[in-house]
Amino acid sequence: MLDLRPYLRRPISTFVSVAADPLEAWIRFREQFAAHREGHTPPDLYRAEDDWEYRLHRLLDLSSPAELTSEFWALWPKVIKELDAKGVRAGPASFKGWNDGDAAFVRAIWCLTRHLRPRNVVETGVAHGVTSRFILEALERNGGGHLWSIDRPPMEREWQEQVGIAVDSRFQHLWSYIRGSSRRCLPGVLSQLGEIDLFVHDSLHSESNVRFEMDRAWPALRPGGAIIVDDIDLNRGFRSFTQSFSSHHSIVCEAEPLHPDLRRFNKKGMFGIILKEPIPRNKH
Repeated sequence: MLDLRPYLRRPISTFVSVAADPLEAWIRFREQFAAHREGHTPPDLYRAEDDWEYRLHRLLDLSSPAELTSEFWALWPKVIKELDAKGVRAGPASFKGWNDGDAAFVRAIWCLTRHLRPRNVVETGVAHGVTSRFILEALERNGGGHLWSIDRPPMEREWQEQVGIAVDSRFQHLWSYIRGSSRRCLPGVLSQLGEIDLFVHDSLHSESNVRFEMDRAWPALRPGGAIIVDDIDLNRGFRSFTQSFSSHHSIVCEAEPLHPDLRRFNKKGMFGIILKEPIPRNKH
């Protein structure tokens, strides 16, 4: 049965949220109901690759992967320390039961952003903004690019105040935060941009929502670009998508949370990457 207790505990906040935007409230309820009907994902559906990072570096043909990895590890403890100073204990279930980006997921995004040097990055899901922060840091080091982040803020004001708290104010010129669900906002953003270089899914982790986002991001993704999907072990969406596009390289990776996530079968979680094959060069 669909759990309505979070809404019933805060009837005034729920009423205000529904009254402010009935369409967004309906989308929220419909998505959660669809996710509930999907049921549990079998723990053996995905198998993480032990050498996923090495394989990613080879597929990207990185000349100096150690340098990018060192950049990440120099920044990671700094960002976590900043959050701690703001009273935020990052990691699993740190934002209304949702997770912040873990070290492996964020490190893969850092590598992709630094190597692909994207002009347009689109992500769904912000929460504390750990992933957003690293994308923006990478764009700044690249010397250009822009991040569009789509997220529906929580109903509760105390949680709204924590959205994007990890993002430093110096990145405002590189960042557009779009308030609303991906169902409502993603098609318009992709239409406006025309082409994107990197897409990050970290919103509602249901098969229906994952496929909605990937199916729309893929045609806009330039050849040679990448999609990275968090928490793939919670649904069948990444598997069904990669089966449909099996001619493109995909990688299943194991997460590295700051502390064990006891809700997951491996106490860590998983994420996935799919790289869109570049257009072959003409041979003469």
